[in-house]
Amino acid sequence: MGHETEKQRWERNFGDLLQELRVAQTGVQILFAFLLTLPFTAQFEQTTGVQRGMYMVALLAAAFATGAIISPVAFHRVLFRRGRKPELVRFAHRMASAGLGCMVVAMATSVLLITDFLLPRPFAFALTVMAAAWFLTLWGVLPLARRSWSGNDPDEHLSAQEVSQRVNAGTDR
Repeated sequence: MGHETEKQRWERNFGDLLQELRVAQTGVQILFAFLLTLPFTAQFEQTTGVQRGMYMVALLAAAFATGAIISPVAFHRVLFRRGRKPELVRFAHRMASAGLGCMVVAMATSVLLITDFLLPRPFAFALTVMAAAWFLTLWGVLPLARRSWSGNDPDEHLSAQEVSQRVNAGTDR
């Protein structure tokens, strides 16, 4: 078995992106749905102006994340069967990255809103900084650090068979 063709690689990359987007989409939609219902609860009347500002930031960030993460679907519909998979994969990658960025803001602001409602503000800020650092570490710092460990040429593309061999041999750098 030789290397995968260029077309096969783009197809595989698109499939991988779709799987990633499904996970992110579920998370952001649950958060967005929660935020959409929050103003209709009895306790929302007890929020301060600052907390309502936090709410608006969280709501808009979740809306932007939802839009970015779902946008590759619309893009795919428009480009379907037009032989533009590379453009679609590049766009989906950018939108997934933008969506995750918005999701960090939505998650951190949601944590701030809830903790500020329940705890004294200094504790709320401390917990929010810890949560945001956790998200940024797991979603940004560690993946970027792992990317630089590879030793592979960034333009080198492994075939599915080569990836499988590396994983099975425990040499997935």
